[in-house]
Formats: sequence, structure tokens, C-alpha cells
Amino acid sequence: MLRPDDFFDLSDERTAVFFADCDYVWQAIPKIAELVAQLTGGTQTILGEVMPGAYLGDRPIFIGEGARIEPGAYVHGPAYIGAGAVVRHGAFVRENVVLLDGAILGHASEAKNSLFLPGAHAPHFNYVGDSILGNRVNLGAGTKLSNLGILSEKDAATGKRPSIHLTIDSKIYDTGLAKLGAIMGDDAQTGCNAVLNPGCLVGRNTLIYANLSLRKGFHPPNSIVKLRQTVRRIEKVAR
Repeated sequence: MLRPDDFFDLSDERTAVFFADCDYVWQAIPKIAELVAQLTGGTQTILGEVMPGAYLGDRPIFIGEGARIEPGAYVHGPAYIGAGAVVRHGAFVRENVVLLDGAILGHASEAKNSLFLPGAHAPHFNYVGDSILGNRVNLGAGTKLSNLGILSEKDAATGKRPSIHLTIDSKIYDTGLAKLGAIMGDDAQTGCNAVLNPGCLVGRNTLIYANLSLRKGFHPPNSIVKLRQTVRRIEKVAR
């Protein structure tokens, strides 16, 4: 239920490498930095198009064939941007981001320490932090994948934040991660302005309705998570 292959198609070795030796899907998050270093080779390789007005930092960055970095985008790096991936106008690629083939980080969107599997899209006004988006995942405009709890204060003695704990089927799992955004299985989607709180695990093919604040924990595959609202209309009285 919580293994990487429960969330993603790992038949392609280029995808499976990110989840090697992971018993739980969230264990791939702290490995992203090391894999970015391997994929970039510690240098900059530009095979795709960096359009005028785009900016690349001086850290290791790989931009594959057919990839495009649009004007106003900032790739800080380290980052791996695969073949055909697009970083659109005004996007911010922070440290340790992997966009695999055909992935999109869109206008006014930000990603940090995250993995986009092939065809994953965060196309409009999104935040993706310490997260994994599965194959063909799509985030609705304004969706935020929050990665740090609002009460996650640093310990005065150690300077460390507490790790995120998940309760799933009455069992408590210590992720060992102070920062954990969302992990979204293949073909999962969110509606506009959804907020996924730190530690959301969303199964394959699951739909998250617009404007919903999703609580941490496991949300099963092939589900629709709805937001129920009461809307009242009253007659406007002329004055």
C-alpha cells in the first residue's frame, strides 16, 4: 500500500532508479539531491533551448534535447530538466529538482527538492516542495503542496524540526522527514486552489476537488475526494 510501486509505474528503469531500496514511497525524497548530482555530472549541459530573458544559475544544470526554458524563468539548480520538459515564463526552479521527459513547471510556479515523473504538470501558480508527482499528474491552477507544518518549530537545543508522522490504518509511521509535501500517484489530479497539507499520500487516479484542504495521510487510489459547501443566495434589496 505504501511502496513506490503502489503509486507509480516503475517498469522504466529511468524512473525506477529514483526508488531503489525504498520500502516506503517517502524514502525517495531525501535521495533526490544525490540523484540530481549524478544526473548532472556536477556541470552544466545545455542541449535544449534557453530563450532570451531566461536565467540560469551557476550550479549544475542539465537541460535535455527539446526542453525549453522560457523568458522570465529562473533555474537556480542543481536541476535536471529532461527531454521535452518545459519551464514556463516566471517559473522558479530551486535546488534539487528533476523534471523528467515532458514534465511542465508553469507560469508563476515554484519547485524545490521535488521529482516530476514523465508528463507531470504543475502548470499555473503552483508550489511543489519536497514532493513527487507521478506520471501524468496534473495540478489545478493555484494548487499548493505544502511541505512544512505551521507548528513545526525548531527545538531550542538541537535546532532541528520534528519529523512528520503519519497515521494510516491505526498505525503510526515516522517518516524521518521534517519537510514532506505530497506524493501523488500516476494520473492523480487536483482542482484549482487545492491545498495538500504536509504528508499527503495520494493514490493513483485519485481526484482532489477544487478549494479543498487535504489532510495528511493516505488517500486511496481510484477515489474522488469532494469538498461539500453550503451556498446560500438571498435577494438583493434595492435602496
